[in-house]
Amino acid sequence: MNRRRLVAALALSALLAGCTKVGGEAGSVSPSGERNSFTTPHTLRYTTASELNNLNPLLLQDLTLGLLSSLTMAWLVRYDAHNLPIPELATEVPTQQNRLISADGKTITFHLRKGVVWSDGAPFDARDVVFTYKQVMNPANNITSRTGWDLITRLDTPDSYTVVFHLKQPYASFLPTFFGTAAANPCILPEHILRGVPNINNVPYNSLPVGIGPFKYVSWQRGQQIELAANDKYWRGKPKLERIIFKIIPDRNTVLTQMQTHEVDLWYPIGGAYYDRVRSIQGISTIRQPSYLFNHFDFNMTRPIFKEEAVREALRYAIDRKLIIDKIGHGIGILQESPIGPTHPMFKPGIPTVPFDLAKANALLDGAGWKRGPDGIRAKNGMRLSIFFAAFTGSPDVDSQLALIQGWWKQIGVELNVHRYAAPIMFAPYAEGGIIYAGKFDMVGFAWQDDPVGDVTNLYDSSQIPPNGQNDPRYRNAQVDAALAAFRRTYDPAKQKTLAGFVQAQVVKDVPTIVNSFREDIYGFNADLKDFHPNAVTPFDDFMNVDI
Repeated sequence: MNRRRLVAALALSALLAGCTKVGGEAGSVSPSGERNSFTTPHTLRYTTASELNNLNPLLLQDLTLGLLSSLTMAWLVRYDAHNLPIPELATEVPTQQNRLISADGKTITFHLRKGVVWSDGAPFDARDVVFTYKQVMNPANNITSRTGWDLITRLDTPDSYTVVFHLKQPYASFLPTFFGTAAANPCILPEHILRGVPNINNVPYNSLPVGIGPFKYVSWQRGQQIELAANDKYWRGKPKLERIIFKIIPDRNTVLTQMQTHEVDLWYPIGGAYYDRVRSIQGISTIRQPSYLFNHFDFNMTRPIFKEEAVREALRYAIDRKLIIDKIGHGIGILQESPIGPTHPMFKPGIPTVPFDLAKANALLDGAGWKRGPDGIRAKNGMRLSIFFAAFTGSPDVDSQLALIQGWWKQIGVELNVHRYAAPIMFAPYAEGGIIYAGKFDMVGFAWQDDPVGDVTNLYDSSQIPPNGQNDPRYRNAQVDAALAAFRRTYDPAKQKTLAGFVQAQVVKDVPTIVNSFREDIYGFNADLKDFHPNAVTPFDDFMNVDI
């Protein structure tokens, strides 16, 4: 990636989103410099208003698990304040300039750090990397996606601290795919613990993994909390925090209450509907900055009612996304159509924003032959425009959005029926019948995070339809597939940007998804928290000096 372009994009986002805001009157520390009375020294209590069903990143791609894994697990690279890769268990980030990527782009070499140990004291070396690759490719394992991994022809280990990836073709997204912290990708697993198991789907390791991070797992009290402790065996040294408690609170209103009673020190991500209330809490500071996350509604393109583009277009016209941002999100979020954010180096500017227009939506449905019935709901060829929408439990701000949308869609002859599920059920793997990956919805709403490269293969390439990947809309477009393939084969950022621009424009035209808004990351935290500097892709990657 081009550092200059990224920094420029961040500056532009500050103009788009309102300047990055840190702290505030409510978040100021007392003049005496004393700690807040509710602070437990060197112990951080945080929550994401979500819950989990396992702690192994090979089996679950989830923001909450990504944060925990960034603190605890084994990675070849991490990401810095500018969202750029930096060495972790690798000694250098491979590039063609340092010759760790071959001239033809098909051989990538990682040199590994020596003297590194797992949190249980066992030595780390190249065998762990090769072992984990085999676990990713093991068909018995419930891996959400093998995008990129399927390009590997073999791994060589000329010595215990060198791993050479041989690929069928160049692969632009080898970072973060091959053991990088960004985008909730697979981490490296310990061979000495998991050697010999037929699959890793239900092994005890998934409940309390051993990793190589600044922290290590101590306990998981289901439905209550996950406890981490400082890892005194971490190769960089011991972090300043001694203990981290992730509190499992799958309801945002409950989280707000615990912020007010100071039972939680850090809440992320915070929806715009809660921002002003969090800022008003005495002893709490906030950070507001551009995000790589976007809120979206996906259509299940296998459903007959969504076969026609006119239907999907009409539903997009019939959502007043600006009103939702202003009224429910309290003005927080960026209205755009592209699934790549305005701060990203691969963002395509100039794509027109689709307005809220109920007359246009009605005209599209009339023109496509959808007729209103006696109850006002449209039908065609025996199919009613009645939509089964899958949403998360514990998200009253989202419920408020859906209530508005129900009213707008009723005006265009569309019925919206909302069904709510807990996060572990929504994101469960295809083999376990998860709502999203198994396609048990007409429409579904949640958030994706862009990776730092800008490769959206896993979201929109037809080869990635579950169970092969995360293309949950089941979207198919041969031109998009070809552009994504060309993107993956080049390491040239200029060529990537052109190809990414085409993909963004085509996805907006075809409407497999509705981008409701690009998020602004909002963190609310105990004002005693020091040296917390989250980036846009891996906000917990820089935690060595964080303390409270």
